[in-house]
Order: sequence, then C-alpha cells, then structure tokens
Amino acid sequence: MNPEKDFAPLTPNIVRALNDKLYEKRKVAALEIEKLVREFVAQNNTVQIKHVIQTLSQEFALSQHPHSRKGGLIGLAACSIALGKDSGLYLKELIEPVLTCFNDADSRLRYYACEALYNIVKVARGAVLPHFNVLFDGLSKLAADPDPNVKSGSELLDRLLKDIVTESNKFDLVSFIPLLRERIYSNNQYARQFIISWILVLESVPDINLLDYLPEILDGLFQILGDNGKEIRKMCEVVLGEFLKEIKKNPSSVKFAEMANILVIHCQTTDDLIQLTAMCWMREFIQLAGRVMLPYSSGILTAVLPCLAYDDRKKSIKEVANVCNQSLMKLVNPEDDEPDEPRPGQRQAEPAPDDALTKQEGTASGGPDGSCDSSFSSSISVFTAASTERAPVTLHLDGIVQVLNCHLSDTAIGMMTRIAVLKWLYHLYIKTPRKMFRHTDSLFPILLQTLSDESDEVILKDLEVLAEIASSPAGQTDDPGPLDGPDLRASHSELQVPTPGRAGLLNTSGTKGLECSPSTPTMNSYFYKFMINLLKRFSSERKLLEVRGPFIIRQLCLLLNAENIFHSMADILLREEDLKFASTMVHALNTILLTSTELFQLRNQLKDLKTLESQNLFCCLYRSWCHNPVTTVSLCFLTQNYRHAYDLIQKFGDLEVTVDFLAEVDKLVQLIECPIFTYLRLQLLDVKNNPYLIKALYGLLMLLPQSSAFQLLSHRLQCVPNPELLQTEDSLKAAPKSQKADSPSIDYAELLQHFEKVQNKHLEVRHQRSGRGDHLDRRVVL
Repeated sequence: MNPEKDFAPLTPNIVRALNDKLYEKRKVAALEIEKLVREFVAQNNTVQIKHVIQTLSQEFALSQHPHSRKGGLIGLAACSIALGKDSGLYLKELIEPVLTCFNDADSRLRYYACEALYNIVKVARGAVLPHFNVLFDGLSKLAADPDPNVKSGSELLDRLLKDIVTESNKFDLVSFIPLLRERIYSNNQYARQFIISWILVLESVPDINLLDYLPEILDGLFQILGDNGKEIRKMCEVVLGEFLKEIKKNPSSVKFAEMANILVIHCQTTDDLIQLTAMCWMREFIQLAGRVMLPYSSGILTAVLPCLAYDDRKKSIKEVANVCNQSLMKLVNPEDDEPDEPRPGQRQAEPAPDDALTKQEGTASGGPDGSCDSSFSSSISVFTAASTERAPVTLHLDGIVQVLNCHLSDTAIGMMTRIAVLKWLYHLYIKTPRKMFRHTDSLFPILLQTLSDESDEVILKDLEVLAEIASSPAGQTDDPGPLDGPDLRASHSELQVPTPGRAGLLNTSGTKGLECSPSTPTMNSYFYKFMINLLKRFSSERKLLEVRGPFIIRQLCLLLNAENIFHSMADILLREEDLKFASTMVHALNTILLTSTELFQLRNQLKDLKTLESQNLFCCLYRSWCHNPVTTVSLCFLTQNYRHAYDLIQKFGDLEVTVDFLAEVDKLVQLIECPIFTYLRLQLLDVKNNPYLIKALYGLLMLLPQSSAFQLLSHRLQCVPNPELLQTEDSLKAAPKSQKADSPSIDYAELLQHFEKVQNKHLEVRHQRSGRGDHLDRRVVL
C-alpha cells in the first residue's frame, strides 16, 4: 500500500494502525473510525460516509496485503456499528467485501470476516433480509469450512440470521427457493446439516408456507436422507416427518402431481431408510390425493410391485408397499373403461397424455440426475399440475399393462409380486374390460407361460385371469386375431367359436346333428382359442401336463363351465395329429372326469344321458376318447352303456396289447373299486338286467394277466349272485332299465365304427415308428 496516498477522511494514524499486524492496534483504529463515522451521521454527511466505506472496502478489505484486509474488515464492522439503524442504507457496500473475504485462503482472515459480518448483521437486523440470498450462499460455504474456529464463527452468524428470519414477516421465500434447490444437492455433510437446519427453521415460521415449494426440494431431501451421518439422517427424517404432517392437515393445498415421480424414483432405491420413507409418502399420497395419482400408476407399480416379494428383513417396506398397491387398485373403477363397445377388429392405439413417456430425471425436481436403474422407468408418466387440474383424470392402460407384462415375464421376480401382477390384470379385466381386451393378444402368451410356474397360488391367479378373458362379454368379437403366433395345429378358421348346425352323432327327428364345440352365452371368442393354446402347451410341455395338468383343468372347471371345457377339448383332440399326445391327454381328462369332486355334476349328467345335451356331450367325448381304448370303456361304464362297453372289449382282441395297455386296464379295475363306481357295483346285484355289465367285467378279467388287479376283479365277480343268470337269452327279451344301447338317439354302430377307425390309425403310426409298416394284418377289420 502506498503510504503517501491520500485516504481522507481517514487520518494517517488510522491508516497506519489498520495495516498493523497486531490486532490491538487495528482495534484502536476501528474505534477511531467508529467515532469519525458517528460525526458524519450527526452531520448527515452521506457523501463522507460512503467515501469511508468505499475506502475501507477497496483499499483495505480487498487489498493484496493480509493485514490490510484484516484492518478493512474490522473497519467496516466499526462503520456499521456507528451507523446503527442507518446501516441499512449502506448494506450492499458493507456486505459485499466481507463476503469476498469468505473465500480467502487464510483461515484467520475468514474468521475475521465472520466476525465482521456478525457485527454488521447484528446492527442491521431485519434490514439484511433483502440480501439474504448472498448471506445464505456465503454461510453455506463456511458451514463446510475445515477450520473449527471459522466453523464456530459461522454457526454464531447462522443462529443470528435464523433469529432475524424467525422474527420477521418480510422474508422473500420465492427468491430464496432457487438457491435452496441448488444448495440442497451438496454432498458435504456439514453443508447438508446447514441446509436441513434452515429448512426446519423456515418450516416453523407461521408466515412462511414452505409446503407450496416442497416439489422443488423434495428430491434433495431424500438424497440427504441417504447421508452416511446418523445425525444428518435423523434431522432429515424429522424434516420429512414435519412436511408429511402438514400434508395430512392441508391436502387441498398440496401439489401431489408434481411430487409423484420423485417418490417413484426414491421408492426404487437400495437404501432401506429412503425406500421406506418414500413408500410411506406414496401411501399417504394415494390415500389423500385419490384419483389424481392414477396417471402415475405405471411408475408407482414399477416401484411397488418388486417390494411385495421382500422377505422379513424388509418387512416394513413390504407392508407399506402392499397398502400402496391395494389403495391404488381401488382407484380404478368401471368409469375408466370405454363407454362404447369398439368395433370388431378395431385396434386403435390408446391416446397417451402429454409427456407420458418422459424419462424422470433429477432436473425435473430441481436437482441432478435422480433417475432410477429400473428397466421399467421409461413407463413413468410425468404430468404438470396444470394438466391435472384442467382435465378429468383418465386411466391410460398402455403403460400399466407394459409394466405388468414386464414383471410377469421376469423369471427372477418373486412369487408375491407375480401374484400381485395377476391380481392387477384380473382387476383391470373386471373394471375396464373393453380397454383391456386391446392388450389381450400381447398378454395371452405370457399368461399361458405362467401356467408353468412353481407356485400353485400363482397358477390359480393366472387361471382366474385366463378364465375372465375367456368368459368376458367384452371379448366377443368376430376376429380377435391369433393369440399364440402362427404355429397352431388348427387352421385359423378352426380357432373360431363353432356355429350350430355341424354334423354330429345324434339322430333326432328334427335335426341331423348338433355341434361338438362349446358355444354358450357365457363364453366368448377367446374361449376356444384358450383351449387350443392350453392343449398346445400341454403337448409341448409333457411335464406340465403330468405335474400340473389335473390341477389346471380342475380349477378351470370351477372357474368356467365344465361341460364347455370337456366339450371343446374333446373336439380339438379329435383333430390332433400327434396321436400319442391325444391318447395321453384323453387318459388325463378321463381320470379327472372320473375322480375330481369338481366334476360331480358333470358325471351325474353323463351318468343318466336323459337329455339331448348330455347325449351330445357323450358322443363328442366318445369320439375323442377313442384315442385310448381303455378310457373309452371307462366312459361307457360311467354312462352305463354296458352293452357297448362289452362290444368294445370284444374288439380289444384285435388290438396290439402292450404293457401300457395292460397297465391302463389295471388302473380301470382300481377305479371300479372306488366310490365313483358304487352304482356300478350295486348293479351287479341285478344280474338279470345287467348281463352285459358282468360280461364286460369278465372281458376285462380275461385281458389281465395273473396280477393283483386280476385277483381284485375276480374276487368282485365271485360276489355276483346266481351265476346261472349270466346267460343273455332272457335279458335280450326284456328291456334293461340301465341299458342305453336301445336309445334311438345314439347311433352306437357308428360310434363303434369310429372307434375302429381311430385304433387303426394308432396301429399304423406305431408300426411306422417301429419299422414294421408291412405287418398290418392285425388291424381291426371294418
């Protein structure tokens, strides 16, 4: 500094003392400056006051010499003290050089700057609020200062400033929020602590409504919640808790839509505390905002569904996520469906809302990248508050179905998540069937694949969805399109629900025949397709048929019409080219028919064959059951067609008897001893009216080798009374009560001819496979 330079009105002694390295001498100079400025104030000499402040600022506080800077800082503080209430007129000139010294490399000088600013603020009080942003910015930097003395000084200044803000009703929150939003993303723990403390203070001031600006800082708060410091995490929990309490008290003033995606992102974080807190917020948002949250359903489901599969280590998160899921599901109602039935074959794309596929980034919430790593994050919907308020809330299923489809396709997803996905699909098909049937073609393959799931509960929910698709009136279209690609054994025309009038086996007075495929008001165009694809899956996955086949079919019989299911499957198997699979499938269906409690009513219907419908069903089943000779006989036993059963057994001598064939006869003998055939065993007491039943049983006995089944059936037949009555002369003269062969409605000769045809096909296929195609002399002669 040039000693000859004129620093008037500062005297040379004052200038010399301000530049001294000793604090005591600088303090004496400050007292002189205070005295000088007081005189100028008394004289109302603003020009000299400004000149003194400018000199102290430019020549001392901003000097290159460290001692000069220290002298300038204490001199500016002295000016403020001397000015008193009038210091507000010169605050900009007083504050700016001091704040510049906050960045000084010398920690002592930064401390003196804190001290000087403390004195300036203490005198000015509320007058400093117009300069609050620059003060806050400077303090936020000092909060992370490595020097403990500087940090201690900044804390004193911070407390003073908080007191001033709390006392004042002139705080400019609007201009402060951008700075707060910027600083809240600091990674320094001290800076974070400083930010949290200020948010707590502002939240406690009655005249300051920080809730209006919560969307600007919510993302940053959740990021701070993940800090490594326990104290900071605890402080942040308190802040978020206070905000949530206020939201519950004043839900009408909350901008739910602007914060929805922020919560979606943090609900997917790996930090347990952040995830649990965000999930709790999401639960409250859904319950308080209601249908306002529907446009964000895809994002919410992306975050919530994986949590449902958490184990006990994350039990709290799982429970809250479950509440979120249930609450969101309840928001969907029939009003969300299309008002009118779409035209057949019409597949228009759903209109998406503005920004529906916008990727959520940190900048959307006022901060750096806050996007999640989820593969489904692209389906998160982003809406502005204005768009939510102007138009009624509309449920857009495209994103929701995409999320559900992706979760159901992911083999790594847990069982409870898969169940929740299926519950959602079922719920949507119930509440919004017309909208959902737009997506059926894309959902159907994965729903079929889910039948191979390891969990029975998952399969059961999957079947409920498939049953709803197959029975919903909204699915009745002229051509819903292929459901499982072009690789279907039946042609496209065969996939349609059959129409009445098809040639059948019933000879009635007024009709040549009835259809052999289901066509009832309760079934739609997708039902027959479902049956075709289900059988195709059983064919390609024999283990599925063996392990889960009976369970799947029994449940479908409960969910849908059992007669329609057996009717349609029998009709499809009649055209099956894989004869081995057809035989296996018929055997499985027959076992289910004879043993399942779910099919009690269907068995009773077939047992008597009193109605035209039951006779039609019998004929349809019979034609497919012919793929397996033993099951055909068991069907005749069930329907009390004993004479025809006897005729079939007579043909067994012309068939190729294999070990598998004998094993099935063995199983049939075991079934005869089961409760399902109690009526048959009791009919053995009426030898006169049931001679062909006894002859059929003896025929089975003659087919069996000396085995346990042979002994079992032999012992049963030994219990038949009066063996002399086994002769058929008398029985032919009387009409047996239980004999259905005399019924004019069924052409048993044609049925028997069909059986012979099918068995010849099986024999030819077996010979071709074994290389004995030239030895066909044992086939049944038609």
